[in-house]
Amino acid sequence: MQLNQLTITDAAKGLRTGEFSSEELTNACLAAIQEQDHDIHAFLKISDRAADAAKEADRLFKDNPDAASPLTGIPLAMKDNILVEGEYCTAGSRMLENYIASYDATVIRKLKNQNAILLGKTNMDDSAMGSSTESSAFGPTKNPHDLTRVPGGSSGGSAAAVAAHMCLGALGSDTGGSIRQPASFCGIVGMKPTYGAVSRHGLIAMASSLDQIGPMAKTVADAELLFHAIKGQDGFDATVAGQDSFSDEPIPTKLRIGVPKEYFSDGLDQDIKDAITKILAACEQQGAELHEVSLPHSSYALPAYYIIVPSEVSSNLARLDGIRYGYHHEQSMTLFDVYAQSRARGFGPEIKRRIMLGTYALSAGYYDAYYTKAQQVRRLISKDFSDAFAKVDVLIGPTTPTPAFMCGEKKDDPLKMYLADIYTVAVNLAGLPGISIPAGFVMRGNAKLPVGLQLIAPRFHENQLFTVGKMIETLQP
Repeated sequence: MQLNQLTITDAAKGLRTGEFSSEELTNACLAAIQEQDHDIHAFLKISDRAADAAKEADRLFKDNPDAASPLTGIPLAMKDNILVEGEYCTAGSRMLENYIASYDATVIRKLKNQNAILLGKTNMDDSAMGSSTESSAFGPTKNPHDLTRVPGGSSGGSAAAVAAHMCLGALGSDTGGSIRQPASFCGIVGMKPTYGAVSRHGLIAMASSLDQIGPMAKTVADAELLFHAIKGQDGFDATVAGQDSFSDEPIPTKLRIGVPKEYFSDGLDQDIKDAITKILAACEQQGAELHEVSLPHSSYALPAYYIIVPSEVSSNLARLDGIRYGYHHEQSMTLFDVYAQSRARGFGPEIKRRIMLGTYALSAGYYDAYYTKAQQVRRLISKDFSDAFAKVDVLIGPTTPTPAFMCGEKKDDPLKMYLADIYTVAVNLAGLPGISIPAGFVMRGNAKLPVGLQLIAPRFHENQLFTVGKMIETLQP
């Protein structure tokens, strides 16, 4: 096995025993990028500092091995909406094409403190708005399993980089499924933490009441390592919970698995349904109890999401006006021209669509009819989950309704694109933790495409996701 194909767990053991160096591990990932990324386009920028950081990690292993962490010397990739001091941070948008971060995001600072290697910044949908990474202003990313298909989005670059072994793990952001959906399409593990588990300081905001940074990795154990490295309180983000908020309750001996009937109804690809059902049966054989549960307001999740998100987008992106931040149109003669011309060039079609929709939903006369109503629906969705978790320990269902779709297939139809997140947005609306785990493959023509299984747990019960997720990994060939 080549070094870049190792898991984080196995690579950490090899680094600590001196079987290989961080410099060798990093060079193996850089070589994989050089060999494959001209076809996949997972990365937007490779860091000039990676080689020096790897040498520094090797010195630490030599001089003070007790100070090394499980992530010391491990090459990781970062979604390009997470700030790394001194590096470009475009958020996949022309509006921020020349923006250089002046500080590190909290998650980056935590990774640097553990001497992880930051390989580079990965491609993403423009301003994190999309489900295919086709809206990136710098060109689309392709799925490593089939280059004619999308990797999912908006964290498609991070998912593709991990799946193609161009890094050992990555960070993405998830507002409505943007970690879990591409993880499913690319056949890796992707986790959205509880809202408030990980600091959003230094994440370019899209919808602040929904955004969460989370890990993307090859195994559940690797995702757990990354999560514990980045979680926890931060003085820069008032929404982040303290350590005592996280549950340490063990999984019950008799695991109760909830199967939401709404997630297995019309619209779910039959092959995906069969793959998830097969794993549920295997869980039952291991002693777990399966309980059908209902999430009665599931059908309202997507409509509510696409009122709340555009509303917050309209507010958050107001700062990108060509004066304070963002592309500045030099030929503009008036203040209105600065705004109009800078935004016309800087924002892509999906961003403009959401800003207009959000501004409308927040306007006088429509606020109560749309935004207030969507927030009321959000509370009902949260109650559905609370009622379900009174009866079961975790929920299991599909991550996506279909496997990865063809490039260009849904690009010009926003509604079809939005439906790719139909099983993931409710988790964000309720602020719950969720994880997508590989659940086998389905054939589409000559292409063998990954399937993702989604696990959902109560707030701050990430430990349950990891425990059950590892069990599910053992049930698969």
